[in-house]
Amino acid sequence: MDILFTIILVFLGVLSIIDLFVGVSNDAVNFLNSAVGAKAAPFRTVLIVAAIGVFIGAALSNGMMDIARHGIYNPSYFSFREVMIICLTAMISDVILLNIFNTLGLPTSTTVTMVFNLLGSAFTISMLKISGDTTGSLELMELINTSKALQVIVAIFMSVVIAIFFGTLVMWISRVIFSFNYKKNLKYFSGLFGGLAITAIIYFMIFQGLKESAFMTPEYKQWLSDNTLMLLSYIFVGSAVVMQVLNAFKVNIFKVIILAGTLALSLAFAGNDLVNFIGIPLSGLSAFQDYMAHGAGDYNNYLMGANNGPSTTHWGFLIFAGAVMVTALVFSKSAHNVIKTSVNLSRQDDGEEAYGTSRISQGLVRVVHNTSKTIAQLMPTSASKWLDTRFNKQEIILEEPGAAFDLVRASVNLVIAALLIAAGTSLKLPLSTTYVTFMVAMGSSLADRAWSRESAVGRLTGVMGVIGGWFVTAGAAFIISSISAVSMYYGGFVVMFILISIAIFMLVSDHFVKRKKGTEEDALFLKILDTDKPEEMWTLLSQHVRMTQVKFLEHVSKDYVSLTDGLLNEDFRTLSRLRSKTEDHKREFKAMRRKETLCLRRIPTDEVLEKSMWFHLGANACLQTLYAIERSTDVCNEHVANNFNPLPEDLRNEFVPVRNQVLEYINLILQMISSGDMSGVKQTKAIGKELKEHVKEMRKIQMKRTHKGERENVRVSLVYMNVLQETNEVLTNLRHLIDYTQHLQVDEDEE
Repeated sequence: MDILFTIILVFLGVLSIIDLFVGVSNDAVNFLNSAVGAKAAPFRTVLIVAAIGVFIGAALSNGMMDIARHGIYNPSYFSFREVMIICLTAMISDVILLNIFNTLGLPTSTTVTMVFNLLGSAFTISMLKISGDTTGSLELMELINTSKALQVIVAIFMSVVIAIFFGTLVMWISRVIFSFNYKKNLKYFSGLFGGLAITAIIYFMIFQGLKESAFMTPEYKQWLSDNTLMLLSYIFVGSAVVMQVLNAFKVNIFKVIILAGTLALSLAFAGNDLVNFIGIPLSGLSAFQDYMAHGAGDYNNYLMGANNGPSTTHWGFLIFAGAVMVTALVFSKSAHNVIKTSVNLSRQDDGEEAYGTSRISQGLVRVVHNTSKTIAQLMPTSASKWLDTRFNKQEIILEEPGAAFDLVRASVNLVIAALLIAAGTSLKLPLSTTYVTFMVAMGSSLADRAWSRESAVGRLTGVMGVIGGWFVTAGAAFIISSISAVSMYYGGFVVMFILISIAIFMLVSDHFVKRKKGTEEDALFLKILDTDKPEEMWTLLSQHVRMTQVKFLEHVSKDYVSLTDGLLNEDFRTLSRLRSKTEDHKREFKAMRRKETLCLRRIPTDEVLEKSMWFHLGANACLQTLYAIERSTDVCNEHVANNFNPLPEDLRNEFVPVRNQVLEYINLILQMISSGDMSGVKQTKAIGKELKEHVKEMRKIQMKRTHKGERENVRVSLVYMNVLQETNEVLTNLRHLIDYTQHLQVDEDEE
């Protein structure tokens, strides 16, 4: 039996490596967001700095990670088998949840996932033990630590509120001081600002990143505590002088601050969050070693009281974990995906506003807008005008084309995040690193007037989606781990290995099978945003529009087949699915149109007017086509759902050839647009006109039949006429589409 537990322990080790990889992929946004968004240095340089911080932080991490051993549950009440179930359940759930968030491109907290995975599995096992206890001596509050879960929930609220408030306030003050043309005033404030920034970063690095490191003895900690103010004073004076000198030698001090902040945050992340990835497997290893030494093979009854005591982690585990974390940081595409979400939500100009809208965000934006108008009216005109000069975006200095924001904001993000996390730690406030860094970035972008009226609702919706995901994480972690724990408790080793296999399979399939859909369009969209050449921008945008139209026509063709087949075959399931599909297709097309509109706005005004007109007319034609199919789907679905009379055989024979001609026409347009050869537009429009007139005549004939026909067939006749009418609308809008696309193509050729 011991060999089975050895195998489980090996699997825990494998899962911990996977967890390290997916965890770092998600948490990389904590320390890379600012440097990457501002393009403070080449991406490779930023990665090298972050990798150094991660490796040092991991190597110097505190020895035993007691929270995973006994911070959530009391192991002295649990047998060795039960502890192994808790550890295995928590790791499987952790890996799956973090991978899901990485796939969605959403930052979340590894601390939250670990705590609630452990809590869910420990709570479930505790309830099972209590239900089977005949003595009545076991109490839930003795078995698990519910206060830790409450602490994490409070941390979410506190991190969100505190971080966005101070991020907004400090960024507003910083922008008033420096303006967007920061180089003009930098010579006066470089020493003061740089000294404060470096002092804050070093304070964070020492008192947050290294305070629990293995080499930090109680004597060192006490000395630091007694001499904190003196040390910070020396650091401030020294760094202020250095920053002033660097500025005199034309060195951009903001780049120094950003790279130093990236190093500090990455070091602190690895030093403190390493427990989230390897703490549980090490807890399992400690339990296994104690069981092998003293358990005498009684894995069902031998209690794990030994795990209540402190222990240390072998330096080899720390070094290996650091190497895995660095590898994940460098090679993980998921990390780049999560960073992209945070950068897009905080970018200065128009970004990927693909987050949709919600009534809550619309209402909040209106309240803020009305409040700001009231304040502006009360403020003296001269003060208002002066403030506007400090926030003149036309003067913005970006280090590289495509940078999301400038170096001032990136520096503020890092410094404020570091200060808040360090202050929270010293005051015993459970602030989450993930939540603080993300919300500081959102607050600074808000203060920087990056959330325009055009983008505010979309960005707020995106932020609310991320925050909502944090709470969902806690609930999902608890539920998944609870279900897994029950399954393992009753299913034994067989279920354990099945769940391990499922977790590994999901990870492998997600990384190597999925994520192909939409990558070409996304890459092209990002390329358009990054280019600063108007002529190249229009060429790329034309390609994007063509890809959107091709995808749209593919949807129209399939939807029209589903619509007509559903009516002809009285297939209620097909029509019901089509209703949801049309909603998805509308949502997808509107998202693509939003992206293309943002790109269009980046083209100079003197060139964009005519192009914009043809673009919007074409987009409206596409949308009206989808609306026509949707309207007809609703009518046909209601008819079939109520089991009304089917379409008569003569009408079937009349309609099917026309249906096929419509599909051929859609395919003809699709081939024309996808190839980019618009030479046959005139002929194609003529085919469409002829087909449209034919459908129109069929509808007139059917109207006459309806007046003369039997009463019981009136309802199905009306449905048939509706299909003909909406088919006519589809043909009309498709003819408009190729006409508008031709004008866009002509404009492109003229470039």
